[in-house]
Amino acid sequence: MGQLGYAHLHSSLGLSAFEPDRPAHTAAVTRVTPSADAVLIPAHVAPQSDDVLAHLLFALKHEGVNLQILSQALQKIPVPAMVDAIKTAPSGVYVRSACFLWEAFNAQALPDLPAITGPTVDLFDAGKYITGPGIRNAKWRVNFNGLGSLQYCATVERTPLIEALLASDILASAEAFVSQLGPAATDRAMSWAYLHETQSSFAIERETPSANKAEAFVDLLRQAHQVRRLDEAYLVELQNATLTNPLDRAVEYRNQQNWLRGPLRGAPGITYVPPPPAMVPALMEGLLAFANAAPGKVDALVCAAITSFGFVFIHPFMDGNGRLSRFLFHQALCQSGRLRHGLLLPVSVAMKRNEEAYLKALKSFSGPARKCWDVRWIGDDDYDMRFLSDDSLYRFWNATACVEFGLEMARQALDTDLKDETEFLARFDAIVKVINDRFDVRGSELTTLVLSCLQNKGKVSANRRKKFELTVPAPVFDAIEEAWSELP
Repeated sequence: MGQLGYAHLHSSLGLSAFEPDRPAHTAAVTRVTPSADAVLIPAHVAPQSDDVLAHLLFALKHEGVNLQILSQALQKIPVPAMVDAIKTAPSGVYVRSACFLWEAFNAQALPDLPAITGPTVDLFDAGKYITGPGIRNAKWRVNFNGLGSLQYCATVERTPLIEALLASDILASAEAFVSQLGPAATDRAMSWAYLHETQSSFAIERETPSANKAEAFVDLLRQAHQVRRLDEAYLVELQNATLTNPLDRAVEYRNQQNWLRGPLRGAPGITYVPPPPAMVPALMEGLLAFANAAPGKVDALVCAAITSFGFVFIHPFMDGNGRLSRFLFHQALCQSGRLRHGLLLPVSVAMKRNEEAYLKALKSFSGPARKCWDVRWIGDDDYDMRFLSDDSLYRFWNATACVEFGLEMARQALDTDLKDETEFLARFDAIVKVINDRFDVRGSELTTLVLSCLQNKGKVSANRRKKFELTVPAPVFDAIEEAWSELP
């Protein structure tokens, strides 16, 4: 079983890029057959030598576009090999793509070229990937249609789950749902959404916000609908707004190395190391260029997931990155124009409920990235951290798992959280109206009893009955249960 394509490039060139998720190798098949964990290749289709460029062109043809591996591999292929290849096939689709990328990653032009012919070809197959609007390179007749640019680009495969969730048009469903509510019901639902989104975003960080912190974050969420370009100054302003301790507030992107840690002591406890601080400005410039250009050109939820997770992987501040990344998810949805002003999907509520899946999505990138750092524990909180790769690890990443998660959380935020809470409020109102029409009960006591009934599957508990027996008329308890049973 020989390694082919990207797997061959990775091992033969000793690349520090992530190993391919689905390596290609020869197998007893009659045609190229993708599986869950590999790409199976018939022997007659595989490259017949160990030539690096032959495997690179094979990978582009049969495995798709892996910019992280391509950026590292193409810098190791000499000029004569590239020129010979394009002279042999000046109209070849994959050799033109390879030459286009070679010049970009080596920051120089290939010499002594033939006339380049053939129709313009997309770098990313739109049938296999979520793509961007495209930037045409006239020299090589290649259209770069990735999600971003060659400075920063995430890759999103068209998996069955992503296709199904995109087809359901979650944001249109959210708009339609809110449109059927009256103004009062909408206001109450959104008040619930903003408050619980705030509480859940803090809870994900294992924090319980004070009243001041909660109010500050709600105010921050309301800023998501403001039309404002993302840049360093604005992100610093937002980061400052999420933190109450002045010592934690940033004035610019971090100039220190930070890391995330788990419960283990020493180096094994370091679970993720973001890029070195010197790389942060360029990485953030690329990410924000994508986020600012995406509205109207890339699906809003795809943009939201890439921006949110991409931000947290760069971790540009020493503190507040998690909460700010979830704000950016909302900001991307609001800037798309797909949600009316004030409408918010409580995505963090769904994320908190699905923390294990959230962690899995984060680990799809953080796990292999951690292997690219040599971390040595000196003592206490002192570590010696050495990066063993280059910035391509953070510039080019496969966001498929993160986009799947983001789309699913948006669906649950609408179908499970927002709709359930709205239904809960409507049932509460219906019961309160029935009781108020028949009895005179203090508002606070009635609220407590009705909430107790709704949360206890239609029963007012014996403890509640005993607690309020002196102030609430006895028939009220049974009337509340009866009103519950008659709800549609």
